[in-house]
Amino acid sequence: MALYVLVVDDDELNRRLVERVLQGRGFEVELVENASAAFAAIDRRRPDLMVLDVMMPGITGVDVLEQIKSNPRLAAIPVIMLTSRTSDDDLIASYRSGADYYITKPLVADELLHGIALVLGRDIDRVAPELAAWRDARPDRPRSR
Repeated sequence: MALYVLVVDDDELNRRLVERVLQGRGFEVELVENASAAFAAIDRRRPDLMVLDVMMPGITGVDVLEQIKSNPRLAAIPVIMLTSRTSDDDLIASYRSGADYYITKPLVADELLHGIALVLGRDIDRVAPELAAWRDARPDRPRSR
């Protein structure tokens, strides 16, 4: 069964880009555009992983993250923050709020796939075989297992 990923981003282009990367690797993906839609989606089905934009109108991604991590029923959901904000303060705030990984835009597919492998404790060979092949072809790069 495919892993179910909930993608929360107010920008449709960003949602579609993440969707294309993940569906191409066999993930089941649901796209939502804001916090209220994210919580409705979580109520319907608990995701295996969330990709969450930091800057959204109304309730921010960090606020959503804090609500998820403070709920014992949801706290174990791995959350990857995806944002155009690159300051150390934003990174630290996300990690302090419970983020499992932090990626800055523009999105690099390999970075997202590597982050997913790390967060889920999966072998990168299973998440992204082509990324593993690229890694293995570069003797100067350490293996990510």
